[in-house]
Amino acid sequence: MDMDYVRLGRTDAMVSAVGLGCGGHSRLGMARGASNEEAADLVRRAIDLGINFIDTALVYRTEEAVGLGIKGHDRSKLFLSTKSWVGKGGAESSPEPFTPAEFTANLESSLQRLGTDYVDLFHLHGVSHDQLDYAREVLLPELRRHQEAGKVRFVGITEVFRYDTDHRMLQAALPLNDFDVVMVGFNLLNPSARKTVFPLTLQHDVGTLIMFAVRRGLNGVENTREAVAELIDKQEIDPALINPDDPLDFLRATLGIKSQIEAAYRFCRHEPGAHVILTGTGSAAHLEENIASILAPRLPAETQEKLKLIFGEASSASAN
Repeated sequence: MDMDYVRLGRTDAMVSAVGLGCGGHSRLGMARGASNEEAADLVRRAIDLGINFIDTALVYRTEEAVGLGIKGHDRSKLFLSTKSWVGKGGAESSPEPFTPAEFTANLESSLQRLGTDYVDLFHLHGVSHDQLDYAREVLLPELRRHQEAGKVRFVGITEVFRYDTDHRMLQAALPLNDFDVVMVGFNLLNPSARKTVFPLTLQHDVGTLIMFAVRRGLNGVENTREAVAELIDKQEIDPALINPDDPLDFLRATLGIKSQIEAAYRFCRHEPGAHVILTGTGSAAHLEENIASILAPRLPAETQEKLKLIFGEASSASAN
């Protein structure tokens, strides 16, 4: 299959529309016991399939595997993305913040594990709304210093979509125009970024990385039924518009849609403002299936309209 490449906003980088996500529930298979070398083989396979955008993070513990996987490839043709939290416990509970020196140590550790002297994109990782001021005022200047030194090409920020499903942090951050790229949660059960994030990224020419395109709430009928039941309880969708026993049955009944998962990836891939769709797996065969889904055509117009009618006002689900 031929990979599609897209312009990643004002970075002007041409990157694969499919990004290899090295975190999530799989972590290149390492969450289920894969070795560094086995995970590196998956990175190599992704590159062979045309993926040049690889996203990892210090906390994922996959940077060493990525470093092994990219070894021997033309570094200039790859776009590496990694990240550091801004606090010592993530974003869930107002953790003790990293000092600039500690933040720099995280970057240096990432460079060492990746086996490279620069990363194309370094994110402030999982920033909550409450952490944003500290991230911008204390850590971002430190990151700019490393950018000037050539260790970082572009600067990004990622949200904590599990807890910030209506994108409060990104709505505050994007108008300030500090970041070249953002990572945002977006899926057909929660398309709220369409109204609150993508208009801002398009206005400021900011690149977007789409996470949570397919997670637990979309990977099977039973899980989707549970996720939709929560949306009904919160009065975010009208139960009269769906079959509560199989809420997305109409997708699989549509000619040309192979599966619910394929439809979920296609939904994200063709959204105006969406650039790279991240997909994570521990299996080369599964990776190939996901690539085919992301590269499949836009969903039929009538299907898009039905999804908009059902889920257009939903904003509380992460589908995690």
